[in-house]
Amino acid sequence: MFIQTDANAALNHPASGGAPPLSRCFNRLFPTALALLAFAGGSGAADRISAVRVWPAEDYTRITIEADRPIQHELLLVKNPERLVLDLENVDLPSVQQEIAGKILANDPYIGQMRAGRYKPGVVRLVFELKTEVKPQIFLLKPVGEYGHRLVLDVYPLVPADPLMALLQKPETKAAAPEPAPAAVPAPRAEADAKGKPVVARLMTIVVDAGHGGEDPGAKGRGGSREKHVTLTIARKLKSIIDAEPNMRAVLTRDGDYFIPLQARVQKARRVQADLFVSVHADAFIKPHARGSSVFALSERGATSTAAKWLAKRENDADLIGGVNLDLKDRYLAMTLADLSLTAQISDSLKLGKAVLAELGGVNALHKHHVEQAGFAVLKAPDVPSILVETAFISNPDEERRLNDEGYQEKMAQAIFKGIKRYFAKNPPLAKSTLAAIQTTN
Repeated sequence: MFIQTDANAALNHPASGGAPPLSRCFNRLFPTALALLAFAGGSGAADRISAVRVWPAEDYTRITIEADRPIQHELLLVKNPERLVLDLENVDLPSVQQEIAGKILANDPYIGQMRAGRYKPGVVRLVFELKTEVKPQIFLLKPVGEYGHRLVLDVYPLVPADPLMALLQKPETKAAAPEPAPAAVPAPRAEADAKGKPVVARLMTIVVDAGHGGEDPGAKGRGGSREKHVTLTIARKLKSIIDAEPNMRAVLTRDGDYFIPLQARVQKARRVQADLFVSVHADAFIKPHARGSSVFALSERGATSTAAKWLAKRENDADLIGGVNLDLKDRYLAMTLADLSLTAQISDSLKLGKAVLAELGGVNALHKHHVEQAGFAVLKAPDVPSILVETAFISNPDEERRLNDEGYQEKMAQAIFKGIKRYFAKNPPLAKSTLAAIQTTN
């Protein structure tokens, strides 16, 4: 209680000109606080904060603070009650107060309130009242695209949710299921069709990845449409179609407007032991007349065309725009293609891509009549057949209008689904042990 009282006092009452150094104030006011990170910066006139954006999600909540120059800062984690205290040096208080107003939503899983005040001359203090114990990360991003310098605060739960266990604990909603199964996931079993070909009857998991999101809006159409919104809409429709199948279930990498790093999308597919990974996009090109749908798979030997190489670079740059903490390394994306032994994965991905492309041709013109390949980071799950579907060019005014049409979105989702079923009909997945799947996550 003493910490809470002193913390509020420090927030609401400016310190005098003779205040002790910042570190001694923290030691006196927050004896149990954990100083997480500090960055040195210059002095001078207070910088105006140009934007504060908050992206709440089940996985984590992201707060970005944008200015014309790098923001000198220090972050503290305060206990009893749970709070985050973020001190910003040489920033303009009124601009901070204006930008944070109304930004915390009631349904934010981790942050209850956010308030700002003058801690001492030259220091603005932000206090985040937390709903649970968290594990924060904070880092700086250099200007890129339409953004200036950004300070990024990611608020993760102290104990992250296990995506596989969350999936297994969901109630069964399959309308066509003949009778309840004894477990959340039916036990695998092998059957044979009339020709004696083995058919695996089990619940198949398809991870549907809505491209971009949050700080990374993706491509923009002339009419103002954002790729991140179009892809999420189509991804949700595809998930609903898949979930209606008795032997299929879908998992979304994101189910809202927030940023997911490319490596986290790959990790989620592997954690739920996905049978397939389908990434949904609606990209742009430098020329507005470019049109048509495309399907891409990973390549071991470089891109199959200049356009595919350009697109892969654009999609891989999503981490730079969305904002990734470069201090965190992911071993899967760090591996070279030679290390991954991806021959089998790429072979299956090309089969899946061909099946989906055939169905897309009934909904939209095809940009290319074959599956193209390039080094897409999001397709690098070594044991999950993975494709990237460009539903249409959002930079084409006609296709932008179609991408915003609910009927077209439904047709596109149905086409992808039919392609998935066509692939499974010729390439039934191997049997998996549900128990083993659970044990691998414990």
